Amino acid sequence: MNENEIGKIIVDCAVRLHKELSPGLLETVNPAHKKQVLTHLELTGCKLGYLLNFGESLMKDGITRLLNGEIQ
Repeated sequence: MNENEIGKIIVDCAVRLHKELSPGLLETVNPAHKKQVLTHLELTGCKLGYLLNFGESLMKDGITRLLNGEIQ
């Protein structure tokens, strides 16, 4: 699997989740959300996750990169 395929999966999942939760459900990100992403990473065995806050005026301000362990 190359970087483009991984990126497509990440974006597809983010859009699907956003549609299911409905826009505007969460306006801010708090430590509980970060912990939830880390828990999902741990359970799935993934090392890297992104928490996307669609409520920010600029998307780049709403992206939080989270690591579970070390990436080799």
